[in-house]
Amino acid sequence: MIAVRSEAELSKIRKSADLLVKIFHGVEPHLKAGIATREIDAMADEIIRSGGGRPAFKGYMGYPASVCISIDEEVVHGIPGDAVIKEGALVSLDIGVEMDGFYSDAAKTYGIGNMTDEKTRLMIATKEALYKGLSQCRSGKRLSDISHAIQSHAEGAHFSVVRSLVGHGVGRKLHEPPQIPNFGSPHQGPKLSEGMVFAIEPMVNMGTYEVEIQEDGWTVKTRDRLPSAHFEHTVIVRKGGPEILTFGIEDEPWRWNG
Repeated sequence: MIAVRSEAELSKIRKSADLLVKIFHGVEPHLKAGIATREIDAMADEIIRSGGGRPAFKGYMGYPASVCISIDEEVVHGIPGDAVIKEGALVSLDIGVEMDGFYSDAAKTYGIGNMTDEKTRLMIATKEALYKGLSQCRSGKRLSDISHAIQSHAEGAHFSVVRSLVGHGVGRKLHEPPQIPNFGSPHQGPKLSEGMVFAIEPMVNMGTYEVEIQEDGWTVKTRDRLPSAHFEHTVIVRKGGPEILTFGIEDEPWRWNG
């Protein structure tokens, strides 16, 4: 069953999302070639805690860090550590916050310095696919309308959407029903109602949609080791269109030059 939140609950989710936006802004100036991913994770952790929140990912099913940092062929769930960010890399940050018992979740992919044209095109197509999906988050639409809009745009740009990982509901828990695939036929599944809260997150690959989980049990890589991009917003379904709670992370949609 998909939860429909009261306005009081939505206000608390909104506060969590406001802190999440501050975290992205706090770490972005440090996303440069030469920095280790564990340094970015430590900065984010400090901002979360000083803002009165809790890192939603840390300890979740044993995950050891506060941020998922995934580079190039790493699709999602990259564990911060000694890896150093390099010039020309695609770097995605996926961050979740719990505040006063309510959760928000967002992700953004950055191009570090000078990017290849194809990596830039992948970032742009993934971001556009996210907004195609978000546009369907309105009362009366069907859940699969989100999935179909994402798939149609990504594949129309000659990329592939990851099929084994999904978006999800979010609110009192980090992951709630429903699961929201990034592919599928339109006009299927539950009808959307005002007050539902989703984390919409297309993961789009340059090559095959097939992925592999690595030996650490978390990091997901593309099977063909071609790059991937990942964008995510927490959004409230509204009658007139989506209310994107994490929209403030979008100072620079597809490129971060540091």
